[in-house]
Amino acid sequence: MLARLPATALKNAGALRASVSTLKAGSRSAGVRFASSNAGSSSNAFESFVNSNITLASASLLTVGTIAWYTHVYGTLPFIGEAHASHLSDEGLHPPVYPWPQKGLLDTFDHASIRRGYQVYREVCAACHSLDRIAWRTLVGVSHTADEARAMAEEVEYQDGPNDEGEMFMRPGKLADYMPPPYPNEEAARAGNAGALPPDLSLMAKARHGGPDYIFALLTGYVDAPAGVEIREGMNYNPYFPGGAISMARVLFDGLVEYDDGTPATTSQMAKDVVTFLHWAAEPEHDERKKYGLKAVVLLSTLFVLSIYVKRFKWGPIKNRKICE
Repeated sequence: MLARLPATALKNAGALRASVSTLKAGSRSAGVRFASSNAGSSSNAFESFVNSNITLASASLLTVGTIAWYTHVYGTLPFIGEAHASHLSDEGLHPPVYPWPQKGLLDTFDHASIRRGYQVYREVCAACHSLDRIAWRTLVGVSHTADEARAMAEEVEYQDGPNDEGEMFMRPGKLADYMPPPYPNEEAARAGNAGALPPDLSLMAKARHGGPDYIFALLTGYVDAPAGVEIREGMNYNPYFPGGAISMARVLFDGLVEYDDGTPATTSQMAKDVVTFLHWAAEPEHDERKKYGLKAVVLLSTLFVLSIYVKRFKWGPIKNRKICE
């Protein structure tokens, strides 16, 4: 049979088989190329996602936020050691964390507590401690009216001058004057306190580790010395004070102050009020700073949304257009 076929038919059959095999090979190679192109596009998309600035910024913020949260809750990181020049027991007992009304991001001071705290400071603390950085005018609009602050300032006499004759003279206080110190100089302060110098309280809420928590714990933490602990004569035991021995005796007792608004003057209430006042004295701009911060967040958030709109709908078409030759 094959011998009877003409030579041209055999040639045509061979060419047909060659074309069929070429098509099959081409289809297989096209499938391989298609699969490889899909895999390549997937890997390129993953690489672009990993290397994008948004991903890197999000990962950085997540890491920093995690570290900040851990240190806020636990105090230190587990893999970073701490170097101390003294033993940890010399730093005193760590104060508890109290829920102060002003601790929130958008919370402000309790101004009624500031007024009561100033009363406690004036009647109890001012006998030994000064507030050198607080002027009478600072109280206006916060805890007292202008007339009340002016009347309190006029109760104190300040040295001024010289006058026309070149002599110094005494005058009633003004709103611009700063609160007077209890002692004229450091030597007089030490002489009146058995050699100990009472610190200025203007920045005490920021100068001590723990801030308001430490001051509240110190004022309410006076107890008898435990067995085995010796306290020198004239010293008092307070576990929250570094070393445990403090020259200042307990000064707050129930009913020591009679509040103008009728609030019961318990030891804890007086300690809370005077600590709130000292915290405000250390940060008089506290409420205004949070107010401006909220305004800044709202303004910057609005500008951020507008920038996304401009980038997406205004600049995007201009950036992606093609210029024909």
